[in-house]
Amino acid sequence: MNTEPIAPSDESPPYRCDRTRVEDNPGYLIRLVFNSLNRALDQEMAPLGLTATQWRPVAMVALGRADTAAELARLNEVDTGAMTRTLDRLEAKKLLRRQRSEQDRRVIKIELTEEGEAMVREIPMNIARTLNHYLRGFSEHEVELLTHFLRRMLANGSAPVPPPKG
Repeated sequence: MNTEPIAPSDESPPYRCDRTRVEDNPGYLIRLVFNSLNRALDQEMAPLGLTATQWRPVAMVALGRADTAAELARLNEVDTGAMTRTLDRLEAKKLLRRQRSEQDRRVIKIELTEEGEAMVREIPMNIARTLNHYLRGFSEHEVELLTHFLRRMLANGSAPVPPPKG
């Protein structure tokens, strides 16, 4: 499915503030789902001894998406101080370690420990269990459509906003 931004058209926009109740606002609903999903994932990860702020960096390091505190902070949309405190906790739990880069001694790389590698295998199952709870009653096609629509919104949001007419 195409997720490219949709070019603006002369049609009336799909969302109008004068006709829509806040309860029907797609942005508001997305935020409610996001908050609820985060709470559910927090509960699902609790038996692993991880909070939402802790399991995400562990997963991102395991997936190779980040290997420094600065990259993890950017991906998790937190400041580097907050990420450093999270990494301190994860290091105390022996789930990761910090090592100076051999290429650039100023850079500190983050890697999982054996304990972290073992724990990270459980994270995808917990995520799947939570998402399946939220998506119960949806057909496979509906899940594909939802994913497609969300990707389109992301693509549209990353495109420059056209200036107002007039």
